[in-house]
Amino acid sequence: MMHFLTDPFHYIFIQRAVAAAVVVGILCACLGTFVVLRRMSLVGHALSHSALPGLVIAYLLGFNILGAAAVATVLAALLIGFLAKDEAVYEDTSIGMIPTVMFALGILLISAGKSYRDLSAMLFGNILGVTAADLNLIMLIAGVSLLALALFYKELKLLCVDPDYAKTIGVPVDLLRYGLLLFLALTVVAGIQAVGTVLTNALLVVPVAAARLLTDRLGVMMLLSCAFAVLAALAGVFASFYLGLSSGASIVLACALIFGGAWLVRKTK
Repeated sequence: MMHFLTDPFHYIFIQRAVAAAVVVGILCACLGTFVVLRRMSLVGHALSHSALPGLVIAYLLGFNILGAAAVATVLAALLIGFLAKDEAVYEDTSIGMIPTVMFALGILLISAGKSYRDLSAMLFGNILGVTAADLNLIMLIAGVSLLALALFYKELKLLCVDPDYAKTIGVPVDLLRYGLLLFLALTVVAGIQAVGTVLTNALLVVPVAAARLLTDRLGVMMLLSCAFAVLAALAGVFASFYLGLSSGASIVLACALIFGGAWLVRKTK
């Protein structure tokens, strides 16, 4: 059993994959806690699809794909926030429209480049393919995002619990909302290498949903979410290495199993 766990670490690509899995899992769980409590799960789903055209353009031109994905997702997040302020355009309309258009653009570019096989990892993830540059970018995104969450933890907590009261006492609600969208966009970029654009939102939402079944305390919920996300991400790494399965699908299914276990525990209480 011990050899089963330790043998893969003889390979540098597994070391990078595990490091990326842990960092991405913690980042998605921490930010995902606020995303779920703010009922912004659909926004995460939308932003993950918005990254596709940036990924494809970067691939075709030889640029860093995660850097290009960051530009695309941040642009989509800002557009969603901007259009949502217009009373003539409902927020759910902008969430449904902008990412769909950008995803369609990405599909169009894939078909024009005729590189379906090469670009499949962008859709479904390939955590075993994490390079040193990818890992550095993921760690940079995680460091900045987690620092911002720590600095504004109290304000974000109040925004989730009672946004009207937060606005009354002078908390910059609109600025916090834009900030949450921005870091959500960056977190989506970090998760793309692990689970791809199609499944990234699951890593943001499912571990938090499982933790929420077991506790109502925000701090405990965040810690449990981190543990669940990291466990699922590591399960995806080993499933890819030993069984040759899709890392993204394996991670998401592991999250689903954890959620099922948490649901059973809650039902038996």
